[in-house]
Amino acid sequence: MNNKNNVTEFILLGLSQNNQVQILCFVIFLFCYLAILMGNFIVMISITCSQLIEQPMYFFLMYLSFMDVCYTSTVTPKLISDLLAEKKSISYTNCLIQLFTVHFFGVAEVFLLTEMAYDRYVAICKPLHYMAIMSKDRCNALVLAAWGGGFLHSLAQLILAVLLPFCGPNEINHYFCDMYPLLKLACIDTRRIGLLVIANSGMMALVVFMVLMTSYAVILRTLRAHSSESHQKALSTCGSHITVVVLFFGPALFIYIRPATTFLEDKVLALFYTIIAPMFNPLIYTLRNSEMKNAMKKVWNRNLLKGRKQMF
Repeated sequence: MNNKNNVTEFILLGLSQNNQVQILCFVIFLFCYLAILMGNFIVMISITCSQLIEQPMYFFLMYLSFMDVCYTSTVTPKLISDLLAEKKSISYTNCLIQLFTVHFFGVAEVFLLTEMAYDRYVAICKPLHYMAIMSKDRCNALVLAAWGGGFLHSLAQLILAVLLPFCGPNEINHYFCDMYPLLKLACIDTRRIGLLVIANSGMMALVVFMVLMTSYAVILRTLRAHSSESHQKALSTCGSHITVVVLFFGPALFIYIRPATTFLEDKVLALFYTIIAPMFNPLIYTLRNSEMKNAMKKVWNRNLLKGRKQMF
């Protein structure tokens, strides 16, 4: 089917065609991207350079920050540069690479969020067996499984995209390459492939979301038997997780759970899981977490003191 592919590049229509809106978006998203990099790197360094790295919850949080940086970097730099470019184009090959990496890091993060919920379930519902269940080897295996799940999912998406012939037009009504906008441009009947995309993306996201919400319901029910102090601490941690899950899954479910079609609102909703969620994750996990704030103070104060000693 590839011999029918006459398209060598795609034109990304982006978020808006208005120059003033594009300049405003450039400033906003540049700030957001810098905030994402700074916030997530601070979290990664603070956990890695402190005793928190020995705790499974923070071990997973470090990887979540790493995945957030990788995930948003597959989309945001291209979006920012295109906002000032006259021609917003992407080659066919780079489009497929972007499709693969977006789904790879995105789904790896989905599985990691599930594993973080499992960690909280074990910590609250089976506290006496927590360290035995969430051993270092088990945590490493879970992170590896998240990467593996992301790879298998994105590989399936890539194969479906490679099978699509494009005869023209080549304008993608989005700011990055994704399956639904590509299906709209394909010059074949894409209904069957659209169903496969729903099964591979939409249904998987829905099942994971339901599992997450069920696990948090069980956790919150178990918390009733705990003391008020531990109840408050656990509730704060779970509240952070639930906020992240809703920010990430809400827009993604709206886009991928329906039949293969595109709406103008999809571009705005996609901003939530490609830019907004990665930007707010460090804040959500640190503002109400005393252990994280104390670790950050110790690590960065120690580095500042070292820097001052070297200067003098």
